[in-house]
Amino acid sequence: MSSSPPETETYEVTLSRDEQWVAHHALSNRLDAALDADETPPEWTLEVLETIEADGDTERLTGSQADRLYDTLTTYVDREETPERDISDATTVLARLEDVRNA
Repeated sequence: MSSSPPETETYEVTLSRDEQWVAHHALSNRLDAALDADETPPEWTLEVLETIEADGDTERLTGSQADRLYDTLTTYVDREETPERDISDATTVLARLEDVRNA
């Protein structure tokens, strides 16, 4: 008798259009950096981009995806050249990710 594989815990994260854009932009920057360095972009980056680009206002992220998006946005916020309007939206997403992970 085989047991079913454990279900991956997911988190529902609701993002506004502007917040989706900032997350998408930060992830795209990460992809571009990998390609510029002749590296293969991490698969999780493409998975999170697909999730963000899917229709609807609520993204369903695995714990690992949520953590990686958090790290990517933290790096994006800390960059000197990041526009202030992006920092505001990214900070909101960071807080939302913290809330869903700690709930």
